[in-house]
Amino acid sequence: MLKFVFTLAFFGGLISQAFGVTVSSPANGSAVGSPVHFVATAGSTSCAKGVASMGIYKAPYQLAYTVSGTKLDTYLNLSAGSYTANVTQWDYCGGAATKAVSFTVSASATSNISTAGKTFYNVQASNGWSGHGELPPVYDMCSSCSGVGWSMTRGISSPSMDGKATKYTIFGTRPYADVLWNNHVIGDGSTQGVPDKSHTLVNKLHNFTYDAYFYGSNLGVAENIEFDIGQFFNGMQFMFGTQCQVINGAVWGVWDSAHGHWVETKIPCRPKNNAWNHVVIQFQRTSDNRLLYKSFTLNGVTSTLNWSYGHASAPGNWWGVAVNFQLDGDYKLSDYSVYVDKMNISYY
Repeated sequence: MLKFVFTLAFFGGLISQAFGVTVSSPANGSAVGSPVHFVATAGSTSCAKGVASMGIYKAPYQLAYTVSGTKLDTYLNLSAGSYTANVTQWDYCGGAATKAVSFTVSASATSNISTAGKTFYNVQASNGWSGHGELPPVYDMCSSCSGVGWSMTRGISSPSMDGKATKYTIFGTRPYADVLWNNHVIGDGSTQGVPDKSHTLVNKLHNFTYDAYFYGSNLGVAENIEFDIGQFFNGMQFMFGTQCQVINGAVWGVWDSAHGHWVETKIPCRPKNNAWNHVVIQFQRTSDNRLLYKSFTLNGVTSTLNWSYGHASAPGNWWGVAVNFQLDGDYKLSDYSVYVDKMNISYY
């Protein structure tokens, strides 16, 4: 039986009692891979305004994640070892309740490819990236494009979180031109050692997480910053496209693959200048082959979307999974750079 923890808080004579957090993942006493999938639901509270937020302490006094509301569903990248994490809820009256969960992270999680967690780590620092320009109004890819240029520099130590940051830069004169960087992580031409020559992996993958940190000093001139994962097999294309529309409404946009256009959401996207921004985006290919955009987390705030779209036909016969990062130019193509670090791509 799960025990509950409660606290009392006094605000103008009000006493708040918060009861039992339920943690469904990770299971207590389990062995898991990294990133570790945390799923929890808040318990009841005597506070009339209800539960305000939830969070995860990966160790005493080390708050690793917070989210507004009564549900928590996220992934945390943890090093190999044993943990006792505390999942906590806070109500609007100052009450709190905590549930402890103990687990062990597999040692394989420290490698670039985790067979337990099925994660590619620090993809921004790996080989295999190629850059392409995209010119309006068609936005077909070009390798030598008039009016737009780009550069990519790996191994940046400052700004960096671990000395492995990569600097992506767009410059030029063509208004609204874009630059796309692409890396084939699974399948034909895999840069991560997962070629899938027998075609037994890619078509079985349904869940993807794009987890990365990004930093810029003049993000206000970024028309959009794009984070994509593409899955291709059996003549089908599942392009999970997302963009932080920094200029266009400061919201997230998602790609309708079947109809080939962007759809604006109401989920805010306001990245901070001169600070590291943490983005986690969760996708799913459904059992009936639709693209499901599950949730966005930016700097600890999670918003659930659960919008789905049909897939498109895949050009050619390429079989694999690709990761994209893209910078879009504004009305005068202002030059700017974005640093990316700890880009971890999870799949299963």
